[in-house]
Amino acid sequence: MRGPSPAGPLMKEHRLIERVVALLQAELAAIDERGSANTTLIATSAEFLHTYADLCHHGKEEDILFRDLHDKPMTSEDADIMRGLTEDHKLSRRLVGTLVDANRRYANGEMAALGEIRSAASKLVELYPRHIATEDKVFFKPAMEYFTEGERAEMLREYADFDQQLIHDVYRTLVDDAEALAEADRSGD
Repeated sequence: MRGPSPAGPLMKEHRLIERVVALLQAELAAIDERGSANTTLIATSAEFLHTYADLCHHGKEEDILFRDLHDKPMTSEDADIMRGLTEDHKLSRRLVGTLVDANRRYANGEMAALGEIRSAASKLVELYPRHIATEDKVFFKPAMEYFTEGERAEMLREYADFDQQLIHDVYRTLVDDAEALAEADRSGD
């Protein structure tokens, strides 16, 4: 395989995701020690996992890499691994949603939500290292062999376009939500 690999940027993104997973793991130990959660750290971690890990990272995998692999004559083993990775992405989305909801309720005084925070965070801390290891050490290298050098170069261009569009979408949504909140405040809702 010649030329840059589309696996490279994805693996680089994994290193940043691992740092947040380490923060969550440390927070789990702190929760056990002090009996309470740092809601700011949980909210920041959940936002990162939603926006960066899911929308950005999983988005490139699912919407570009996996999409293009569907058109290739993959081995049944590689296809099974890809299906498993997609299921991991779905599980991550559900767990992050649970974490966000439980953290909100906990921050609003519902102490019972601490158990849900702990459960969702624990499952995420278990999921991501296994998932990342499968992609980095098992899946990406054979997956790249299905593509020509030109296809890999095109995929890298698509990644850049995807990232550029994503940042605009994220902040457009943020402004739309802020405008709706401001309008509700003006209306007295």
